[in-house]
Amino acid sequence: MNIIDFENIHVSYDIEPILKEINLKVKSKEHLAILGANGSGKTTLMKLFSNDLYPNVKYPFKKEIFGQERWSILELKKRLGIITNDLHNYFEKQGAFLSGYEVVLSGYYSSIGIFKHQDFSTDWHKKAVETMEFMGILNLKDKLVSNMSTGELRKCIIARALIHNPEAFVLDEPTSGLDIKAQISFIKLLRKLSKKATIILITHHIEEIFKEIKNVALIYEKSIYKYGDKKEILTSKNLSKIFDMKLSLRCQNERYFYDKVE
Repeated sequence: MNIIDFENIHVSYDIEPILKEINLKVKSKEHLAILGANGSGKTTLMKLFSNDLYPNVKYPFKKEIFGQERWSILELKKRLGIITNDLHNYFEKQGAFLSGYEVVLSGYYSSIGIFKHQDFSTDWHKKAVETMEFMGILNLKDKLVSNMSTGELRKCIIARALIHNPEAFVLDEPTSGLDIKAQISFIKLLRKLSKKATIILITHHIEEIFKEIKNVALIYEKSIYKYGDKKEILTSKNLSKIFDMKLSLRCQNERYFYDKVE
């Protein structure tokens, strides 16, 4: 089954094109990294996944998620866990009073917080605890968001999405704001998560592309410049093109790094 099936998608703000001729397919259990410079259109593409944006109807197109053209946003969130820095920042500012457990539990209603009118079954509470155990964050159960590190809150937000057992996750620059130690720990977590669900990683940090990701799409000039097998797509030439500077790519222990060539 195709999780994402896009053909000839264009997106415009007013008359300004933001994305052009997007053709992309992501199959179940297939992990994909979408790599591009800031301003290349990565965030807009993510909003197509989440149904926060719709294609320009001027062009014939196909846009299916899990084989469907139309979705209720709440139902889509149960099958597609979307983790963004905007969501993280919202919890940080508006949910500072919440405990880690409450952050996770709030995923059942897609709310920021827990409210009196919301009912939570015994099974739901059990699932929340099991999810935190899987994520290795049970120690954050009673810790307030206001006292959490960036990495701790990020893990709670992923656990919040994981309670629905989504078939796929879309993660927008997930290691943003993390120090080196936290980045390494977080990549290990994503590798563990990739055994349960498809991972679509949106980033401009090539070092975030972990071993299990086999396919890469390069975004350049508002379109998909290259798409396919990671080993064929990730080259010094291609990276130099999309980042508009001369780069030398290297791979060590199946992790990618690059150096700027003077």
